[in-house]
Order: sequence, then structure tokens, then C-alpha cells
Amino acid sequence: MQKGKWNAITDVPGVAVGHVTLKEDPGPESACTGVTAILPHGGNNFEQKVPAASFVLNGFGKSAGLIQVEELGVIESPIMLTNTFSVGAVLEGTMRHMLEENPAIGDSTSSLNIVVGECNDSYLNAMREMKVRPEHATEAIRNARGGELTQGDVGAGKGMICFGRKGGIGSSSRIVPHGEDSFTVGVLTLTNFGSAEECLIDEWLARNEMQMETATDKLKPSQEMQSEKPDGSVMIIVATDAPLDSRQLKRLAKRASIGLGRTGSHIHNGSGDIIIAFSNAYTIPHSSEDGDTVSYTLLRDDAKVMNDLFKAVIEATEEAVYQSLLHAETTTGRHGRTVERWPFVEG
Repeated sequence: MQKGKWNAITDVPGVAVGHVTLKEDPGPESACTGVTAILPHGGNNFEQKVPAASFVLNGFGKSAGLIQVEELGVIESPIMLTNTFSVGAVLEGTMRHMLEENPAIGDSTSSLNIVVGECNDSYLNAMREMKVRPEHATEAIRNARGGELTQGDVGAGKGMICFGRKGGIGSSSRIVPHGEDSFTVGVLTLTNFGSAEECLIDEWLARNEMQMETATDKLKPSQEMQSEKPDGSVMIIVATDAPLDSRQLKRLAKRASIGLGRTGSHIHNGSGDIIIAFSNAYTIPHSSEDGDTVSYTLLRDDAKVMNDLFKAVIEATEEAVYQSLLHAETTTGRHGRTVERWPFVEG
């Protein structure tokens, strides 16, 4: 399918992404981590919520905020990504940002649900030191921009490992024609999963006229990495401007798991594989001042374009995983551990 201008989640109009990367000189307690913020639209995310859903493919994860997303079907904050032990700090920082932006929260109106996802980067990052602080979350939100997206070993992806090589942030998008107009589906992944022998990147590279520098069977990580690295996880964020409700967005989220499977992942026991999908085609006002009912125009489930949206999610998820590999650089983290970039050259 046709890709968007930037081939990134930021091709969905209004979506912005920001990073803060923490990297210290390699040592026993050094930081190799960060924060990534995904803003669903350019307005006030609390006052104008977006329809959303989540799908937990494997629940070995420590994310925050998904229970309320499942119950109410909306997201009312930036979607934040970081390492496992920094969920609390990122939640606090995001909360402080939202409270500053919305003085009524917790006072004259309801509380606030912050969504934070995580992956375990402890092989390269000293997670126990909890170097990510609340102000880093606030900074990531303020850094958020649309347009061309920085990917690879950046933000929350700085310390992540995918298929035994350097992973991190990856993104891709697809354009879905609809009559005289079109919809956009964008996916952002935080990749930290899989072993080298599982990876099916060769065929994808061939389809995109790229080639490997080294045979895949020579890409196996060291015995130390295999024994010390946790099973890992992946966070998948799906964005679209197609007018869908929460139930329909869960259907999109489920299809993202097929794109993940195409890469070779078989969802390890200790892997947290979580998908969050949202649409910014319309927003849901926080206040009920205009009455107790709301009306929106939604796509029918049996509309032909729904199948095209499903396909777009699958394709964009598969490529987003690979883009995290293709953009990442060789990284040395705590204890002098080094994870090599994926070896490839453009054809």
C-alpha cells in the first residue's frame, strides 16, 4: 500500500511525537534510556479526548492507564513510553504537565488517566538507578512535533534490543483511499523482543530492494546477552484519522498483532506485547455542558474500506518493527555491554 509522506505515525494529521534521550558514559550504573511522547492531536487532550482501545497480546507488562481505556474507550493524555522502572516517574511528570494545562483537574472536575507503556532495557540501562525523572516526561511532551520523525535508538528506544540487535523506536504509515478522499494509518513501535533466528527481515528487505551485509545465521548475539537479556517486550501505537469508535479501534489493534507475527515474533513467555489504537477523526468533549448526548459519523463495519484499514495496520506494524532496526546504531551501555546495529546496506 502507499506510504505517507514521512512514512511515520506523524503522517496522521495532528499527531506529534517527542523524545528525551538519556545516555551516560558506559559504567556499572550508567543510563541508556529515555522517554517518548505521542500526542493524539494538537489541542487539549483532556478537554478533547480521542476514542481509543487497547489489546494485550501477552500481559507480561507494567503499563499504566489501560484499565480505564478499556472501560471508557477514550484516551485523555499523551501516550508515554519509557523503561519498566520509570513508569511511575513518567506518569508523575505527565500528570504535572496536564495539571498545569488544566487547573480544573482534581478540583472542579474529575481525575485524570495517564497512559504509560514500557519495555525492559536493563541489559544496556541501569534501570535500578531510575535515572528517568518526571521532568524528562514533561520535556518529551514539549519536544513533540509533527512531520519527519527521529527513529531508532532515541527516546524510550535508547536501550532497547530487537532480534538480538539494536532496536528502539520505529514507525511507518499507509494511505487508505476512500472515494475521492483517503485515510491515514500510522504505527509507532517500541521494540525490545525476539532472538536473531526468529527474524524474518530478509524477505522484507528484498521486497524493498535492500540487502544484508551478513547472513542472518551469523547475527546471533553473544552467549552473555542470550543468558542475561530478559525476554523483552513491544509497545505498538496505532493512530488513524478514520472515523472509528473504541470497539472498531480494538479490531484494528488486534490486526497489529498479525504485522508483529510477520516479523517472526512468537511472543515469548516473559514478553509484554501491548497495542494501543486511537483515532483523532473526532474528539469527545470532557464537559457535558452541551447536553447528555453526542453524535458522530462512523464507518460501518461492513464498509469495504474497513478491510483496507486492517491491511494498512498489518503492513505498517511490520515495517515499523523493521524501521526500528534500520535506524538504530551500535550502542554501548552499562558494564560496557555493546549491542550491534542490524547489518544492512541499501541496494
